[in-house]
Amino acid sequence: MKGVNIGILAVQGDVAENISATRMAMDDLGIEGVVTEVKNPEQISDLDGLIIPGGESIVIGTLSLVNGSLKKIKEKIASGMPVLGTCAGMILLSKKVKDRVVGETEQPLLDYLDIKIERNTFGRQKNSFEADISLEKIGIPSFRGVFIRAPSVVDAGKNVEILSKIDEKIVAVKQGNIIGTSFHPELTEDLSIHKYFVNLVQKKN
Repeated sequence: MKGVNIGILAVQGDVAENISATRMAMDDLGIEGVVTEVKNPEQISDLDGLIIPGGESIVIGTLSLVNGSLKKIKEKIASGMPVLGTCAGMILLSKKVKDRVVGETEQPLLDYLDIKIERNTFGRQKNSFEADISLEKIGIPSFRGVFIRAPSVVDAGKNVEILSKIDEKIVAVKQGNIIGTSFHPELTEDLSIHKYFVNLVQKKN
């Protein structure tokens, strides 16, 4: 069985944390493979799975659009490649985005997850918090979510599975092989979500 190649989109954001969490998840699961920093579209062709990290979604989206990565990621998603988007990554995967304060945002999106996102639902940086949530539908009964300028899903299409809510706000979704979370699983020591994603990539591989 060939090893998996999981890429971390390394434009901006929590890249090192995701690399570390993914490597540890693979080690714990005994799954062979490599974790690659993805900085250009050429690297995307070889990936079996991709993580789009938390950070600043407009910056990540604009730079990825300029260098051609967005187009390549769309092609790979269409072919069934699993993707995990955390915080800014989930925003980038969505079809529509508005900001709680400034309204509709014109920003480059992958336009794949059939969701509408509200940016900064829980407030700005100073309003960051942690909370226990459940992702029972993917076998994770309890997870400590780290919310930093976190978005929420305000509308979800019929093919989108809602994985978790906090205060009745949707904070994790799944559509096919694509997972989006409002929070930052890479900023905790709990590898459950990264393990789930690595297993997803392994099965698809």
